[in-house]
Amino acid sequence: MKNVTDSFISLGYWPSAESFGFNTDILATNPINLSVVLGVLIFFGKGVLSDLLDNRKQRILKTIQNSEELRGGAIEQLEKARARLRKVEMEADQFRVNGYSEIEREKLNLINSTSKSLEQLENFKNETIRFEQQKAINQVRQQVFQQALQGALGTLNSCLDNELHLRTISANIGMFGTMKEITN
Repeated sequence: MKNVTDSFISLGYWPSAESFGFNTDILATNPINLSVVLGVLIFFGKGVLSDLLDNRKQRILKTIQNSEELRGGAIEQLEKARARLRKVEMEADQFRVNGYSEIEREKLNLINSTSKSLEQLENFKNETIRFEQQKAINQVRQQVFQQALQGALGTLNSCLDNELHLRTISANIGMFGTMKEITN
């Protein structure tokens, strides 16, 4: 309890800041720099990202439209197959005595092949949509990462002059020397 009281009493003895200046402690200013860099990236990258997403959305919509057209063609083929089936059924009535079992086999083969082709077209459409979506997501991720990296490097290169760079290297070498002494 005495330690807590002493800590509050010691707060009253802190000297106030005597002047305003630049903080050259790179570790203390790093969160501020990062927040500024992230704010700039978000502000300027928002438009680019929305344009990229709009372009990808248009491509995906075109792919979906193409898939729908393929689906329409498959439905048309199904209708033709059904018309052919009706024709086969009419012929089956005429030739029932001679080849009833053969006609039934033809009918089943026709239905099976049509349903298989419809199923394959539907699977192809779904795979195409998934592929395009994944491709779009990967491209956007890559472009955002590249832009963020270029912006961060540009900010670092424009903010670091030779003197500050040498002081940072010296400080890091000093810390590594201290860490080496501690580990030994």
